[in-house]
Amino acid sequence: MFGPAASAESSPTSCQPTQSRVWIDGGSFVMGSNNTYREEGRARAVYVDGFWIDSTEVTTGEFQEFVDATGYVTVAEKPYYDGEAPSGEPMKVSEPGGAVFVSDPGKMVGHANWWAWVPSASWRQPQGPDANQAKSDIPVTQVAFEDAAAFAKWAGGRLPTEAEWEFAALGGRANDTYSPDTPQQANTWQGIFPVMNTADDGFEGIAPVGCFEPNGHGLYDMLGNVWEWTTDWYAPAHGDEHSNPKGPTANASGDPANPGVPSRVIKGGSFLCAENYCRRYRPAARHPQETGLGTNHIGFRVVYDDLPPSE
Repeated sequence: MFGPAASAESSPTSCQPTQSRVWIDGGSFVMGSNNTYREEGRARAVYVDGFWIDSTEVTTGEFQEFVDATGYVTVAEKPYYDGEAPSGEPMKVSEPGGAVFVSDPGKMVGHANWWAWVPSASWRQPQGPDANQAKSDIPVTQVAFEDAAAFAKWAGGRLPTEAEWEFAALGGRANDTYSPDTPQQANTWQGIFPVMNTADDGFEGIAPVGCFEPNGHGLYDMLGNVWEWTTDWYAPAHGDEHSNPKGPTANASGDPANPGVPSRVIKGGSFLCAENYCRRYRPAARHPQETGLGTNHIGFRVVYDDLPPSE
């Protein structure tokens, strides 16, 4: 099947389970892996305190409630300004918009050809103004790090650390039980990325939340569907922290492939991960993402230190 991946709006099924907040008991686990990609190492034992976590990724419908309540405007909806004009007014560098995956077998030579900057792409229309509105039951995308953090604060929580996210994603299993083969219960790319998607799992694009079996903690879509933001700054290897690790400082972080650009760790892989390209649909997998960019394959979920009184 050639051509662009199907939009979230055309997903054939609504699978949304009842949203809940799941308690993850604190404990020790081996974080990272020495078996697949270099940046996942070195594997070492760490401890994390207990926390609550949303059972699903934050949906477009939930983000709409946040925007309605606060008037929040996302990074993708604002022009980017850099410097001042002679009049003292800020100089606009780019129009609002975001990065959108575009499948065009005739033009794909390198990864830069897989993405296009689409003006006016936003969480409302993640693939741009010519696409339909995003359905309320799909994970919200086209959210930069600060957008996700603002929602989490409004919801009474925060974004997870990389260690918390990985511990929750393991679902009670060990990292070495997850192979680089395509998982059966996750929305990933089947076929030859980026030119052929057989959609054997029922989805070419983003799936509504909860269409696949939850992990051992009752959490949906920790692997596949959309990448998820964490609070950790990215470095191309794990550090030495063993208790509630929070990653490197901003000054000590960096993405060798994108020097000078602030990047945080994203986790879990997405509907664009395939066996022949991105085997990052595993709890140990990690990737850098520049903090100020929205894309149509990155979302987030919220963790909580305490539940609100209404819970």
